[in-house]
Amino acid sequence: MNDPAHRGQLDLGEVLLQTSRLEPEQLAQARIRQQDSQARLGDVLVEDGLLSSEEVLAGIAEQLGLEFRTSIDTGAIEEDLTQRVPISFAKQHGVLPLSCETDTGILRVATADPHDTDPLDDLRILFGAHDVEAVLSTQASVISAINEVYDRGSTSTGQLAEEATDDLDALADEASHEPQDLLEATDDAPIIRLVNSLLQHAVKERASDIHIEPFEKEIRVRFRIDDVLYEPMKALPRTLQASIASRIKIMGNLDIAEKRLPQDGRIRLKIAGRDYDVRLSTVPVAFGERLVLRLLPDSQDLLDLEKIGFNAEQSRVLERIIRRPNGIFLVTGPTGSGKTTTLHACLSEINDIDKNIITIEEPVEITQKGIGQIEVNPKINLSFATGLRAVLRQDPNVVLVGEIRDKETADIAIQASLTGHLVLSTLHTNDAASAITRLVDMGVEPFLVGSSLVGVLAQRLVRILCIECREPYAASPEELSEAGLEAQEGPVTLYRGRGCSACAHTGYKGRIGIFELMLVEDSIRAMVSKNVDAKTIKKQAVARGMGTLRLDGSRKVLQGVTSVAELLRATEDEGSIDQI
Repeated sequence: MNDPAHRGQLDLGEVLLQTSRLEPEQLAQARIRQQDSQARLGDVLVEDGLLSSEEVLAGIAEQLGLEFRTSIDTGAIEEDLTQRVPISFAKQHGVLPLSCETDTGILRVATADPHDTDPLDDLRILFGAHDVEAVLSTQASVISAINEVYDRGSTSTGQLAEEATDDLDALADEASHEPQDLLEATDDAPIIRLVNSLLQHAVKERASDIHIEPFEKEIRVRFRIDDVLYEPMKALPRTLQASIASRIKIMGNLDIAEKRLPQDGRIRLKIAGRDYDVRLSTVPVAFGERLVLRLLPDSQDLLDLEKIGFNAEQSRVLERIIRRPNGIFLVTGPTGSGKTTTLHACLSEINDIDKNIITIEEPVEITQKGIGQIEVNPKINLSFATGLRAVLRQDPNVVLVGEIRDKETADIAIQASLTGHLVLSTLHTNDAASAITRLVDMGVEPFLVGSSLVGVLAQRLVRILCIECREPYAASPEELSEAGLEAQEGPVTLYRGRGCSACAHTGYKGRIGIFELMLVEDSIRAMVSKNVDAKTIKKQAVARGMGTLRLDGSRKVLQGVTSVAELLRATEDEGSIDQI
């Protein structure tokens, strides 16, 4: 292969000064750090946040006289090109063949690193090409294109279901086979491929849960995407039920012979180059076993308060709370409202070498480097309370308790906060003020709640309008009133999702949080000590400047982040409380 580097006459830094927003002072600082770290200049600029990876790659392409693409059109890539390159090789080196011109003998390859010439030379030899021409794109774009191209060539779920059905029909009597035979028999390969296809399909559609539900004549498969259930495929044949259930239970290390009792398991997978922790639950129903798989990506992508949905003022107040040396901070909301993600984002903010942070969770869904994480195990009597007692002997600065469920755990958490520890935990309540009365209802003395609690955050998740098909419209007075926006003057433009292929014609893509952050100040503490009801406490907090869930959601509606319909679905009418 001809190394394109010899064509670059200008230094990369000089090129970036001409082609990007980089300033000379920034370049000089980056060069100093480059000398100290011995890293590439482009990597230093990206790490320091001075340029994006796209801007650096565009500069490299300009320097070397190569083509740069922000995205890769996979529709033009011929299938025989990818059939000759193993997906493991493509992902390991971040390369994807785009075309091979027989008349010129030039092989065009997408890559994020044109200086790594070894895999390009390997491809040139593999295809018998005269030369290789690199096309630059970001690492994320190349990996995404690899996943899309190789997924396109795989067998569809429907075809696999038919293949598995034919395979079962060939068996004389499904009931006569022992469960162990399902694992050992080579005839069951189609079932394995079918289950793998379901998992891959779910990941591709951004599903958080897979529901496999057996009925009298069919198996219904549904995906939960952005908190809404969809049926992404036609029903599977009823004859596959036992085989699908057994295969998934084998993956989760469950007892495949036990079909009368509920079971819980855990599966570790790598899908499209990303690690997933899959939580498996099975329950016996009328026509077999109902299975639910929760897909938890092993990723730190959302451990950022701004990405979760906090505005600047909320982040400032929250930062002040979580950097306190002691006290209890609670996050409340229903199941699936993102409480665990918020707590781990808080830990990510304060996860420094000078702090000893330990968590007790059920289960450990998000892992963080530098944090000791304990998983509750009822089978050996390791509960939140017993775990918390043990953790306090480990000299922690910060303790995260997955949930305060009973008086014992609440009492230990309060004592920990009063003896110099910051305790983070969750409760299941509808709003922030109700967390106080919930603790009192558990049997905790009101004066202890008031003296230990420093803040309560209530939250919900709302779907984000698809940026590709979002359209403006003039809101009616009735719609504004429903959303709590009656104080707005003049015509108001809101947004709604029209539906397109990018969002599976739902109008929404992704979710974001709306929040109600209550600081427990002296006026609130006085009310707590007097055992005042939650509604009165909430009115006092609003009077002191607390924004309600409906108010925060209304702001995101005005910003075009979400819709009025989503806001009404996620929040309650807050009655006479003055919101705006």
